Amino acid sequence: MGKHVFTKDEVRQLVKDEDIHFLRVMFTDLLGTIKSVDLPVSQLDKLMDNKIMFDGSSIDGFVRIEESDMYLYPDMSTWLAFPWGAEHGKVARVICSVYKTDGTPFEGDPRNNLKRVLEDMRKMGFKDFNIGPEPEFFLFKTDEKGNPTTNLNDKENYFDMEPADPGEDCRRDIVLALEKMGFDVEAAHHEVAPGQHEVDFKYSDALEAADNIQTFKFVVKTIAKNYGFHATFMPKPLSGINGSGMHLNMSLFKQDGTNAFFDENDKDQLSTTAYHFLGGLMKHARSYTAICNPIVNSYKRLVPGYEAPVYVAWSTSNRSPLVRIPSDRGMGTRLELRSADPSANPYLAIAAVLEAGLDGLRNSLPPIHNVDENIYTMTKEERVEKDIRDLPDTLHNALKSLAADEVVKGSMGDHLYHSFMEAKTREYASYRQHVSDWERQHYMEQY
Repeated sequence: MGKHVFTKDEVRQLVKDEDIHFLRVMFTDLLGTIKSVDLPVSQLDKLMDNKIMFDGSSIDGFVRIEESDMYLYPDMSTWLAFPWGAEHGKVARVICSVYKTDGTPFEGDPRNNLKRVLEDMRKMGFKDFNIGPEPEFFLFKTDEKGNPTTNLNDKENYFDMEPADPGEDCRRDIVLALEKMGFDVEAAHHEVAPGQHEVDFKYSDALEAADNIQTFKFVVKTIAKNYGFHATFMPKPLSGINGSGMHLNMSLFKQDGTNAFFDENDKDQLSTTAYHFLGGLMKHARSYTAICNPIVNSYKRLVPGYEAPVYVAWSTSNRSPLVRIPSDRGMGTRLELRSADPSANPYLAIAAVLEAGLDGLRNSLPPIHNVDENIYTMTKEERVEKDIRDLPDTLHNALKSLAADEVVKGSMGDHLYHSFMEAKTREYASYRQHVSDWERQHYMEQY
């Protein structure tokens, strides 16, 4: 997807050519939820003049009532028409950043925050931080009222094909829609668990990648609904099967456009920059887990036995650690963070891992915990001996790690950090008060 910023005249022409009747103006709240304001096309000039206002006090983690007026500034490089028609004319969407009434960017907007961290990266001499995301999702059947059930749409496995997989048509339509919208889809396949799917799209720079993830979620949910499915990005919707991750493939690029992680003279062909960035990812792993795995349910996925990482380690050869280094070299040299899941706010998650990596560069952190054997088969003593720490096992523990880490807190800025901690502490408290079926099954009769 190119980063062409459409001029006002070009947009007016596109509206005419594509018969656009409505504008969907999108932004993302603290929790990663996509918010949108729908406008008739008659409001186009007002939108392009940054005059569209909304009430910030109604959005999670934004502001209090007394300072609620906010403006939406459209990013005209994100203009696109949805490939499905509406009976009253087509809809185009544009992603916006949130601004205050004094014309300055609102620091509680996760998208603005990512731009801020990227600016810090550029000051350190890098041009781009590229992200190739691999978001997974489940398709569940819906009941006659359109509400999701816990019935999966199939019983298939990894890479399985028709005729047994009715999700195949749905997934194909998702890919076709994304391609019409300019996505470069690299792969789409059935995942390990029944009802689970993955669509990988080509890497792009961090801001565009985060925008793409949000657009992707919206498209998946919209098309699944047309097929009578409910698509969920919940990390672990069912017990006993693999959860959904969102692996983040990442690489830094220098000003001259070369990959800063590649060095042909190193035994693994990785540069000092790559090793220090990896050192930062290792050091801050427990803290950014709160941001990359931000809901109570995330920690039902990060358990042994289901292919999700559980330990803070990296490897060039094995698939169990937190960070894997795929075999591609040259321009394709990258680090793959395997812990993140699709409930994460992509703007906050990408900012957090970038800040962690940059801290590794600033402080020349060594990339400890290179482990080539399968960590899951090690005893606890062997892990202790190799200084392999566990990832947090609850949202509560992850938040404690975040609260103690100035670097990762800095990746969010004060406003977002305090709003995030408040929301998540409340969420965990509510979870602790809930008594589950599992507890009744295990304890009612025994005690």
